[in-house]
Amino acid sequence: MAAAGGRPRPDEVERVLAEADRLYSREQVLAAIDRLAAEITERLGGSDPVVLCVMNGALIPAGYLLTRLRFPLQVDYLHATRYRGATRGGELHWRVRPELGLGGRSVLVVDDILDEGLTLAAILEHCRAQGAAEVLSCVLVRKHHDRGNGVEADFVGLDVGDRYVFGFGMDYKGYLRNADGIYAVKGL
Repeated sequence: MAAAGGRPRPDEVERVLAEADRLYSREQVLAAIDRLAAEITERLGGSDPVVLCVMNGALIPAGYLLTRLRFPLQVDYLHATRYRGATRGGELHWRVRPELGLGGRSVLVVDDILDEGLTLAAILEHCRAQGAAEVLSCVLVRKHHDRGNGVEADFVGLDVGDRYVFGFGMDYKGYLRNADGIYAVKGL
C-alpha cells in the first residue's frame, strides 16, 4: 500500500532494504570511484572540462568523484529523468538543463547508472548540440542486458546484472539513495 502522494509506505522501504541483496559494499564502491578518478584524470586532466552531474542519481557518486579530480574543472548539473519515482522508465522529461556554456569545451557527464541508455543518449546529444568539443560519459554502474540502444559509457565503475538496484545515489521509488553500498531489490 502506498502512502499519501503515491509514496511507498516507510515499512515497504524498510522491508525492501532488509531483504535486498548487497552487490557491492561501500569500500568496493569507493575503490571503483578511485579507479574512475584515475582514468578520468589521465584522459581529461589539463583540458579544463565541464563536469555535468545528472540529478538526482549522480549526486552522491559525483560528489565522491569530484573530490578525487585534482585538476581545474567547472561543475554544473542537469536533471532529466525517465523514472519520475517509478521502477520502470517512461518518456524523457527535462527538469533542468545545464547553465554553463558548453561550446568548445570538453564535457564529462556523470550519471548513476547506464541501463537502456535512452536518458544518457539524449543528454549526450544535448551537449553535442550545444557545441561541446567532446562529450564523454561516466557511470557508477552499468547494467548488463540485451535491451540497450548501443550507448556505451566512456568510464564505468561497476557492473551489475539485470536487476533493480539502489544505493549510492540510485533510488527505489525515490528512497534509499543514501544506502551505503549497492543493493538489488528482491523480486524486481
